[in-house]
Amino acid sequence: PNGAGKTTLFNCLSRLYTPPSGAIEFQGQPILGLSAHEIPGLGMGRTFQNVALFANLSVRDNIRIGAHSDSKSDPFSDAFRLPWRKREEDKIDEITADLIGWLDLGEVAELPVSGLPFGWQKRVELARALSSRPKLLLLDEPAGGLNHDEGEELGVLIRRIREERQVTVLLAEHHMSLVMSVSDRVVVLNFGSKIAEGTPEVVQKDPEVIAAYLGDGS
Repeated sequence: PNGAGKTTLFNCLSRLYTPPSGAIEFQGQPILGLSAHEIPGLGMGRTFQNVALFANLSVRDNIRIGAHSDSKSDPFSDAFRLPWRKREEDKIDEITADLIGWLDLGEVAELPVSGLPFGWQKRVELARALSSRPKLLLLDEPAGGLNHDEGEELGVLIRRIREERQVTVLLAEHHMSLVMSVSDRVVVLNFGSKIAEGTPEVVQKDPEVIAAYLGDGS
């Protein structure tokens, strides 16, 4: 439900928040000592509940920014355009072009994202998250603001990301039909606590989950 702690969890994972206690490990590595800008380098990417793009930049440049998290540079090398920097920029251009084609963004690639419909902006943000080539992709309520057809397209796209890109997806969402159609495993939060975990079939029948969403009638 709203206010359950889904986005708070994501903000802890991506190091925007620091929890007052406990530990977080990603692939066996503790991450609470890291800064937010170091997280993409570990192989974790995310989108946001409220689209967080550079509004005046083009679709292509927004995606390129995400790919830069996997590159290295310094003022000297950039100023003199050393060969290794050119190779890195070529790699970023290749990653960006691949995602533009894969997500059917070619016709809007050179347009500023501020003029795009909301559904397209969400797709651009997804491309930017994928451009860092994550092992784990955090999707924070990606169905918010989408109509029925766009929501169905999103479900197909999430499955494609998992199957074709070999990326594990952690989806925070209370659009239940989407959750149940794409998930292998579901965890239910309510007021910051986990109340259920299991396959979609098991979770849908859990009395505590039903009470949290529909009320217990008392």
